[in-house]
Amino acid sequence: MIELSIAGRPCRLFGSETPEFFLVQPSARHENASLEAEVTQLATLIDRPFLLATIELEDWTLDLMPWPDGNISRDSEAGKHGQETLDFILQGLLPELERRYGPRPVVLGGYSLGGLFALWASTRTDRFRAIAAASPSVWIHGWIPFAKKNRPMAEAVYLSLGDREEHVKNQAIARVGDNLRAYYELLRTHLDPEHCTLVWEEGGHFNDNAGRLARAFAYSVSCLSFSM
Repeated sequence: MIELSIAGRPCRLFGSETPEFFLVQPSARHENASLEAEVTQLATLIDRPFLLATIELEDWTLDLMPWPDGNISRDSEAGKHGQETLDFILQGLLPELERRYGPRPVVLGGYSLGGLFALWASTRTDRFRAIAAASPSVWIHGWIPFAKKNRPMAEAVYLSLGDREEHVKNQAIARVGDNLRAYYELLRTHLDPEHCTLVWEEGGHFNDNAGRLARAFAYSVSCLSFSM
């Protein structure tokens, strides 16, 4: 594992010194303890050399929300900094990875708000070949209308959700299941059916985060052609 600071942001690199592709993942401090488990599972699921680059965010919610939603955060800054996070990945992180390892295909992935951010980011740029969204927070207000007007530019998208996540008392969060089903059907209208999947995992939102992310990345990698 390599720790480094890029433009003042803490980043960690896990994996091979000769990777064939980059996995990029926004990470909250509370996820640091599960990163090693995620990397271990990735190594068992992916038979090619990879590099996982994680970005430790200062504020998980503010740095990832694509637009305001009072059900997620009432902070006046919510929804104003997602583009800054994406700009850092495109203009800071990826150039540094390419300087070290050369150009490689990139998969962007994340869990919860990280998964939502990855899906949103794929509509802003074609830099990501695949998206790995585990339990994405697509219950955010306005997601389906946005998705109908903004298609992802990636060639593959993985979606997953715990089978208990929509069975909650919070009515805003409870719409996550219907929204994810609707979004999956939208994706199927313009992506190769073999490059788009919706997987139902066991449990609620906080079950096996590392495993869900590892499986999301592994599927996304399996869709890449590795043409350079």
